Amino acid sequence: MRYFIEFSYNGKNYFGYQIQPKEISVQEELERALSTILRESIKTTGAGRTDTGVHAKKMFAHFETEQTLSDQLSHKLNSFLPADISVKRIFKVKDDFHARFDATFRTYEYYISLDKNPFTQDSAWQLWRRNIDVKKMNDACKILFEYEDFTSFAKLHTDNKTNLCKMYKAEWEQHGSELKFTVSANRFLRNMVRAIVGTMVEVGSGKMQPEDLRKVIENKNRNSAGTSAPAHGLFLVDVGYEFE
Repeated sequence: MRYFIEFSYNGKNYFGYQIQPKEISVQEELERALSTILRESIKTTGAGRTDTGVHAKKMFAHFETEQTLSDQLSHKLNSFLPADISVKRIFKVKDDFHARFDATFRTYEYYISLDKNPFTQDSAWQLWRRNIDVKKMNDACKILFEYEDFTSFAKLHTDNKTNLCKMYKAEWEQHGSELKFTVSANRFLRNMVRAIVGTMVEVGSGKMQPEDLRKVIENKNRNSAGTSAPAHGLFLVDVGYEFE
C-alpha cells in the first residue's frame, strides 16, 4: 500500500531534503524514524528537492508498506524525529499516485528583512543597508510570465532534461521592514528561486532595470543573472495535488 506523508522542517541543520553521501538530510531522518517504528526498511520519494539550508512549511513524500497504518503513527513519528522536523498527517493514496510526478504546482516564499532583526537571522536575508524599490521588482515579475525557458536561473551541470517551467504567480509584498516574494510554478529548477530573488534585488537596488530581465532570460546563461540569494530565506510553502 502507498501512503503520503505531509511534513515540515527547518532546514538550517540539513544538507537539503534528499539523502546526501556523508551529510545529514531530512530524508535520512524521516526514513530512519519510519523504519524504526514500522520495523521494516522504509524508503521515501519526496515531492522535490530543497537545497542545503532551505526550509519547508509544507512538504510531501510517499512510501510503501504492507502494514495498515494507524492514525497515531504521525504522533509516534514526531516523538522519534528531531525538533526541527514535524509530521502533520499520513494518509493512504492509490498505488500509482506519485509525490513528485503527480504534483501540479509548487509554491515558494522568500523573505528579506530591511531592518537588522535578531529574530530573523535564520529565516530572512538581512538587507538592512540597502534601499529597495519594490515597485520595480514587481514590474520585473510581470516579465517572468512571458517566458518558459529559465535556463538563466538554473544551477549548472544538473541532470535536468528540460529547463521549461510554467509560471503561475510571482509577486513581492512589503509589510513594514519585511519583504516577501511568493512564486508558484508547475516545477522549479535547482537553485531557480534563489537566482530569481538575487536578480530581483539587483533590480530593486537600481543595478538593473526591470526591462533588463528580458535580456537575462533570453541569454539562457546563468552568468547573466544575479548572484543567488542565501538559502535560509527560502521556504517551500505548498505543493498541489488532485487528491481523490
